[in-house]
Amino acid sequence: MSGAGRTQAGNTLEDLGWFVIDNLPVELIPKVAELARFQDASAIALVAGTDHQVGRLDDAVLELRSTGAQVRTLFLDASTPVLVRRYGDTKRRHPLLEMVGSVEAAVEEERRLLSGVRGSADWVVDTSDLNIHQLKRRVTELFAERAVGSSTQVTVMSFGYKHGVPPDADLVFDCRFLPNPHWVEELQSLTGLDPEIQEYVQGNPLAAGFTDRVEGLLEFLIPAYVDEGKSILTVAFGCTGGHHRSVTMAEHLAAWLRNNGQKPRIRHRDIEK
Repeated sequence: MSGAGRTQAGNTLEDLGWFVIDNLPVELIPKVAELARFQDASAIALVAGTDHQVGRLDDAVLELRSTGAQVRTLFLDASTPVLVRRYGDTKRRHPLLEMVGSVEAAVEEERRLLSGVRGSADWVVDTSDLNIHQLKRRVTELFAERAVGSSTQVTVMSFGYKHGVPPDADLVFDCRFLPNPHWVEELQSLTGLDPEIQEYVQGNPLAAGFTDRVEGLLEFLIPAYVDEGKSILTVAFGCTGGHHRSVTMAEHLAAWLRNNGQKPRIRHRDIEK
């Protein structure tokens, strides 16, 4: 989406050593595999915006995949109010403004035009609550190792349901069935990073049964994802605010993954909110 951070994402990929092409005409996208061979480039990023050819973008990506190239697509999104505010702050014109007459209508029309692209994307990152530094970290997390390795990178994250379910999560587990430390006065100000919270949450028999089942599921799924060539797997744990139960469960799973030969990344999205 225009205003969702496309330029910053492209700059980040360039910093990571990717060969970045911005605003490449859609009809030239299938030629990129040939360019990669000519340039001896292992990682090329195409930064695509919204124009009159956007409806042909899906077909162009399919044609590119047919060349045998490994292709991954990242869609940057943000809520309509946030995008409208960003355009107001920057005084820039939305590319569809003249077509529909207002920035809000332009955003909604762009969302409609890009619905197919978004639906087929490998990753969707919502930048509504991200500043440019956080977006840079997120893009780096997704792509820093993509040019040199093909194994599945597991990311474990915690979040609060009151802040929304993360759109980039592959597996989501709801921890709200566990007793909430928020209602224990001496525990309210702590988080799932503190031993007192971890002892409180994991001391419940329900937590032990839950983690056993999640670990068993991942023992089954991770090898299958690796065989399928999935490069990123995001496992998310949610509780009400994203401070206590979900953080504890995410930390526990990350430790279990490390003990089983994985190198998971961990994110606590809402722990400071």
